[in-house]
Amino acid sequence: MESFAYTHFFSTVHIALFKHVTNAAELRARIVRASTLEGEEGDAEREAVNFGFVDARLVTSVLHIQTAITQALLSASQNALRTKTVHSEVIWALNPSNNITEALRRYGVSDDSTALLVIRIDPLDPQSVEPRMRAVVQGTLVPLSDLTDLTDWTAVKKYNKLNGDVAIKEAGKDQARERYLIDNIVVSSVAMKSV
Repeated sequence: MESFAYTHFFSTVHIALFKHVTNAAELRARIVRASTLEGEEGDAEREAVNFGFVDARLVTSVLHIQTAITQALLSASQNALRTKTVHSEVIWALNPSNNITEALRRYGVSDDSTALLVIRIDPLDPQSVEPRMRAVVQGTLVPLSDLTDLTDWTAVKKYNKLNGDVAIKEAGKDQARERYLIDNIVVSSVAMKSV
């Protein structure tokens, strides 16, 4: 897990990358259940799953997720969230369209997710966040530097409608150049979403 200080938003962001996730379906059901529970039990369950769960296969780089986090924090600071929480706003920011349901379906945890970015935007001590993440996600915690190895570049191109992009086509068989261009395009798309 890595922690990043966003001092201009008075926030600390904790990001963990899990691969070989085995409880994605249960986790998704737990999140849905937590949203409907009432009283102290509901509050406790919502706090237990109070993270942003992002399907890591659709994130192209650490900069990509950090840009989405910055957009979510900016919206929160301006009281302009389009979703219910800052964590779901991160997921919405990643999606190229403005459809919240589509964003949650594509970029959030799904029943078949095997790699997850788990995000907590909170001033909590990193020593207390990681055990809480591990208590919720059953998988192997790996360094964020492994993220691009888990990216499904074909799906990223499809969801961002990049298959017909001239620059991507011109990259041809130079895989490193193609991935560099895709990352630049999707990061720019996230950065410009709120403009």
